[in-house]
Amino acid sequence: MSAARVRLAELLGEVGAAGAASASRTARPDDLLLEVRDVGRIAFPVTVRQAKQLCLVARPARFGKGEQTLLDRGVRDTWEVPRSRVKIDKRQWDKTLGPVLAGLRDDLGLPAGCELTAEFHAMLVYGPGQFFAPHQDSEKSDTMVGTLVVMLPSDSRGGELVVEHAGTSTTYRPSKASLSFVAFYADCRHEVRPVTSGYRVVLTYNLLLRGDTTAAVAGRTDPATVRRLAGLLGKHFATPRRDSAEPPRRLVYLLDHEYTEHGLSWARLKGADVHRAAALSAAAAAAECEAVLALAEIHEVWDAYDDEPQPYGRWDDDWDDDEDDWDDDLSDGPELRELIDSTVHLGHWLDTPGSPASPTSLDIDEDEVCATTPSEKLTPYSAEYQGYMGNYGNTADRWYRRAAIVVWPRRLGFAVRAEASPEWALDTLESRLRDGDLAGAREAAGTLAPFWARSVGANQRSELLATALRVARELDDPGLATLLLAPFRVATLAPEHAAAATGIVHRYGPQWSDKLLAAWFGGDDPWPGFGRVDLRPWFDTLTSVCAAACTQSADGRVLATLLATRSWAVLRRQIDRSMSIVALSRRAEALAALGPAVAAVLVSAATCGATSLRDGVVDFVRDGKDDLLALAMSALRSAASLALDPAVQGGTGLDALAAHCATHLKARLARPERAADDWSIAPPKRCDCGHCATLAAFLRDPARRSYDWRLAEAGRRHIHGVIDEAELPVTHQTRRQGSPYTLVLTKTDVLFARERRQRARDEADLAWLDDQGVRPSASAARRPGRRKS
Repeated sequence: MSAARVRLAELLGEVGAAGAASASRTARPDDLLLEVRDVGRIAFPVTVRQAKQLCLVARPARFGKGEQTLLDRGVRDTWEVPRSRVKIDKRQWDKTLGPVLAGLRDDLGLPAGCELTAEFHAMLVYGPGQFFAPHQDSEKSDTMVGTLVVMLPSDSRGGELVVEHAGTSTTYRPSKASLSFVAFYADCRHEVRPVTSGYRVVLTYNLLLRGDTTAAVAGRTDPATVRRLAGLLGKHFATPRRDSAEPPRRLVYLLDHEYTEHGLSWARLKGADVHRAAALSAAAAAAECEAVLALAEIHEVWDAYDDEPQPYGRWDDDWDDDEDDWDDDLSDGPELRELIDSTVHLGHWLDTPGSPASPTSLDIDEDEVCATTPSEKLTPYSAEYQGYMGNYGNTADRWYRRAAIVVWPRRLGFAVRAEASPEWALDTLESRLRDGDLAGAREAAGTLAPFWARSVGANQRSELLATALRVARELDDPGLATLLLAPFRVATLAPEHAAAATGIVHRYGPQWSDKLLAAWFGGDDPWPGFGRVDLRPWFDTLTSVCAAACTQSADGRVLATLLATRSWAVLRRQIDRSMSIVALSRRAEALAALGPAVAAVLVSAATCGATSLRDGVVDFVRDGKDDLLALAMSALRSAASLALDPAVQGGTGLDALAAHCATHLKARLARPERAADDWSIAPPKRCDCGHCATLAAFLRDPARRSYDWRLAEAGRRHIHGVIDEAELPVTHQTRRQGSPYTLVLTKTDVLFARERRQRARDEADLAWLDDQGVRPSASAARRPGRRKS
């Protein structure tokens, strides 16, 4: 970590009263007049008799996990008295509760200008052996910052409340003579240990915060400290990064507490976070910087060791907002030795004070992050330990959620916000263009180059492309338009984009537009397993996009033609790849799967009048003959399911393709069926080695069914692979006698079964074409007969 970031984190650690994550107070029992329906007035200390009566009118307490509300006494074993049964004399109680809350506010490090109030939540009774496993309370409203537990006097043992935060654990025990108040922030992990004797009875409250914590301490930071912090920010933004000549564009300071998306607010920061946020905000203003409040997700990978790793698995603390959030105890785990890797991701931030948190997606570089409290001092919300696995392992993954203050120089404001939110960037550019600030919009757009491709690449959304198309057109700059649009993929394009995309073609011309489409189609290798982009979903919308574009103008027809032509180019490459598959069944399956895409290209070509493209597609498929018959039939069946306009139907070339298929199928069915003693098999096109030549000779021989082949291990392995890969109807076993061993090859009856199945498929395809009114072309098929090789 750079010296500036280290010193800044240290200096912020010295700012303001730290406050505690939890605190306690006491009061006289006479201050609480408490009644429970069907039990009566509760006397203090609570007797065993009254506690048992409370249990009779109570119900087992539940807890939330994900979208479920669960009852599991292995996690939470306690009784909950319904709130409707509980009556408290508020006039008397408020006289005690108000001063207690004021004292707890000070203990928790909240400023005097704010007020804590308590909202009654539940009455709980813990009998012998009952407990609540380590968990974290959910914030049940936007103003909730913590929980207040009022432990009623009782003659009980055990049942300690243990509160943990930032590596510090505090234990609170009920009193036999006093009311015990314990307050803690909502992000504290806490547990109730098993009661060993008697009954533990408590009232729980949601702690609500009134007032603006950050505003209450604004201006109280020592001016000298603010100047030093501002100077450290200046050094940070002037020092080149380790792997670049450029200085960092951000500083992310991690706060100590967790906050929810709805609870994130400058006005409701907790404890030491309040004073540090106020100081850093003041320093940012002095250093000509901006500061926003954000939610950070931290993932750390540690070299670790655990001699008893079984209990330390992975848990995700994704609970609902209605019940307490139960979590396995992640405070213990393997011994952390050395930090291997750390990543910080910002998921939401408050760009404007008082506004709700806005979604962002920003990965932060290591040299942009600092914290007064390291994450390893906190309890992770999720953890995973991988023991030694030979070449890897003995690592612990830990995930944390922390609030953060993000600072950047004002001069970089557009670029930093744009990297976090491409939507914001495009909306801002569009607003400037509407206001007539073309020069300002162009200057701002140029700052997107370092990160735009990465940001948009993970954000392929229709709405984003729509705005990008409008902005790119109005910028009237080919370079900037390419910068904005090139990271998108063609599968994002939809019919509703037709007008804006046509405007792009009109503004920048067909040649520029075709280069853009080349990028949209993913370059030279756009199919899964061979490149970056899966274009199969695109062909489902190709026809509708082309149809929508053709209704716009002549430029729309140019766009549709370019789209159809590019689509055929990538589809043609995938057909060639599918043809190279050695296994016949997988080859036929792969080709048939491409049939709907071929139909889409032909329909699109007809829609935009691209006759040369149509003829090229039809000729290519017809020239494939047997090899592409499955592809052609799949395309025809797909096209038959479309409700095509007759004018479009006539220009697709599908009629010529259908006639070709009918003629070819009829000719194939006219060939003599395989004779019962014909064992010839077409050899696969694998390689030209001598072993494959010997195998090919055996396969072609119609009279030879088996072959004993003395062959060394490498040769046997090669032939095994050839037969299996090509799915040849040949068994291959090794007779382990002599040297070298003998490879025994035997042709099987599968050969005949396959041909019968193929013939049945051909008959079904020909019958379907006949139902569609397709007739073979003029070339006559030979009459069926028997074939003897």
